Amino acid sequence: MANTPSAAKRARQTERRTLINRRTHTAVKNQLKSVREALKSGKKDEAQVAANHCVSTLDKAVKTGNMHRNTANRHKTVISRSLVALN
Repeated sequence: MANTPSAAKRARQTERRTLINRRTHTAVKNQLKSVREALKSGKKDEAQVAANHCVSTLDKAVKTGNMHRNTANRHKTVISRSLVALN
């Protein structure tokens, strides 16, 4: 329990931001999972659409500071190489 009003406010802000950050991380994980499944199925069209959504989600996570840009770039590189190899 917070002892000062400012500590109580920080606790409230942390709770709110934790929910937002968790939502972003979950979205990224779900998008990566859908891309991997689409790549496994071997359907290039579905994989391309899933990859575009995933890249967008990764970029948004980086923009809001929820993910490091190098991590997002690594995921994007793996996805694009997998798409090229799908031919």
